[in-house]
Amino acid sequence: MSVTRRRLLSLFGGLAAALGLSAFWASRMRDYRGPVSDHFDGTRFFDPDGSPPKSLAEVLRWQFGPDRQRAKWPAWAPSPYADTPPPRVTGDRLRLSFAGHASWLIQTAGMNILIDPVWSDRASPFSFAGPSRHNAPGIAFDALPHIDTVLVSHGHYDHLDIPTLSRLAAKFSPRVITPLGNDAAMHAADAAIRAEGFDWHDRIELGNGLALTLVPTRHWSSRWLFDRNKALWASFVLETPAGKLYIVCDSGYGDGRHFRRVAEAHGPLRLAILPIGAYEPRWFMRDMHMNPEDAVKALADCGAPQALAHHHGTFQLTDEAIDAPVTALRAALDEAKIPGERFVALQPGQVVEI
Repeated sequence: MSVTRRRLLSLFGGLAAALGLSAFWASRMRDYRGPVSDHFDGTRFFDPDGSPPKSLAEVLRWQFGPDRQRAKWPAWAPSPYADTPPPRVTGDRLRLSFAGHASWLIQTAGMNILIDPVWSDRASPFSFAGPSRHNAPGIAFDALPHIDTVLVSHGHYDHLDIPTLSRLAAKFSPRVITPLGNDAAMHAADAAIRAEGFDWHDRIELGNGLALTLVPTRHWSSRWLFDRNKALWASFVLETPAGKLYIVCDSGYGDGRHFRRVAEAHGPLRLAILPIGAYEPRWFMRDMHMNPEDAVKALADCGAPQALAHHHGTFQLTDEAIDAPVTALRAALDEAKIPGERFVALQPGQVVEI
């Protein structure tokens, strides 16, 4: 480690302590140690078919450039729905409840699984700054049934929320499945979080006939300035009695090969959960976030007969309007001559049963 970087780390650590940000400091990514692979160079992870994260100069150009056009979201945009899930859903029935952004409760085969749970008021390392919620979670935390398993796709704050994971650990002590390196950050922040790290293509038995495979996705990861890609990111293929679910929490589209490979290796799929938000401006976001037109192409590539949209309408992470993703999704489906009921955008608290 260079002298300059050590000084920056020391300065930032002192600043964090001075501001009472010990929880943020504890949740930063640790240096992962493991064998070199086709997506890990011994220090950082990478996607051989993807793109590296944008540079600091590009971030500054986006944030402060004279041509930036950032839509204004309403201060509060409540959903008219609120779900109170049953304790369990048994057999080959499948119940999916949208909590908001990329958070879902999946119930099937007597198991309750949470995806990227974020119940905090901000998707941020700070409690006093950063993107705040524009609507409440579609399931009140106290209304959650007993949670058996949590899936966390990667380390960005709108997906890996330590305060929520700590609340879940204290109340339910669920098993937490996450890509390599994220588990170390969770353990450092709260030893009670039962996190387990896995690599791309690992298959994990969850119990009651359910199994999970981590698959590559076109994205990246970080928790602060100096830990870019020190932890892995992934999408999930969840095997259930009702069929296979392809859960994409964050991804760019690229040339579509990530989605076609999942179809080839894991098809046929019963349902895809695909992101449609946080995509403007395109010059900056294209490589890491799909827009609705990309998501419609991803649906065709993965071959699922049905899709649910997410990653929109709760946290303003980028520049598009709050309702732009849903409006653009309808237009993209019309352009592709795909029935609207095949790719549905829910509001927090809405439920789909199969």
